[in-house]
Amino acid sequence: MKWLNVFIKYRLWLGIVFLALAIFVNVEAGFWVSLILYVGAVVMIVGHFIFGPMRLIQDYMESGDMEGSKKVIDSIWFPGLLLTPVRSVYYTLKGNLAMVAQDYDTAEKLMKKSLDLGAPMKEAEGANKLQLGMLAMQRGDVKQGESYLRGAIRAGLPDKENEAAAYLQLSSIMINKREFRAAKEYFRKAKGLKPATPQIADQIKQMEKYITRMPG
Repeated sequence: MKWLNVFIKYRLWLGIVFLALAIFVNVEAGFWVSLILYVGAVVMIVGHFIFGPMRLIQDYMESGDMEGSKKVIDSIWFPGLLLTPVRSVYYTLKGNLAMVAQDYDTAEKLMKKSLDLGAPMKEAEGANKLQLGMLAMQRGDVKQGESYLRGAIRAGLPDKENEAAAYLQLSSIMINKREFRAAKEYFRKAKGLKPATPQIADQIKQMEKYITRMPG
C-alpha cells in the first residue's frame, strides 16, 4: 500500500503541521474546536517515535536496496523510545546491515541486543541465533557457534534455506569433532530440505562427495 508508506515516511512532519494548526485554531476559535487536531498531532508524533518506520526498512531490504534501508534506519533518532518488540526488530535490521557492510563486531553486538530484548517472533529469534552462530564460527569460537546454531534450530528458522544452512554448519562441526554419525544425520536433514540458494546447493554437492566416504 503506497499511501501507507508515504504516510509513514512523512508522519512526523504531518504531526508537526497538525500541531501548528491545532495551536492556531485553539487561539482563534477555542480548545474544543481544535481538539481533533491536537489528537491527530499526538497520534502521529508519538506513533513516529514508538513505532518508527520499520515497514519502510523491511520493504527496502526485501527489494535488496541496502542504501535505502540504511537511510531509513539512520532516520531513527531515538531507538530507546521504540516499543520493545519494535526495538528488537530495529537492532536485528541494523545488525543485518552491519553484516552486509562486513562489520562483524558491530553486527554481533546488535544481534545480541535484539535477543536480549526478546524477538517478537520465534523465527526472528532463530534467524538472529543463526547469524550469531555464523559470526562465532568465523572467529573460530566453535563451541559458541555450535550453541547458537542448535538454539537457532530449536527456536525455528524463517525458511528452509536458513534451516539448511544451520544443518550444514552443524554437519561441518561434527566432522571436525569426528562425530561422523551425527555429521551424516545433519547433512541428511540439510539435503532433505532441497535448498534453492546456489551457494547452499553447491555446498551440499561438495560435502556429499566427502560424506559418503566417512565411517559410521
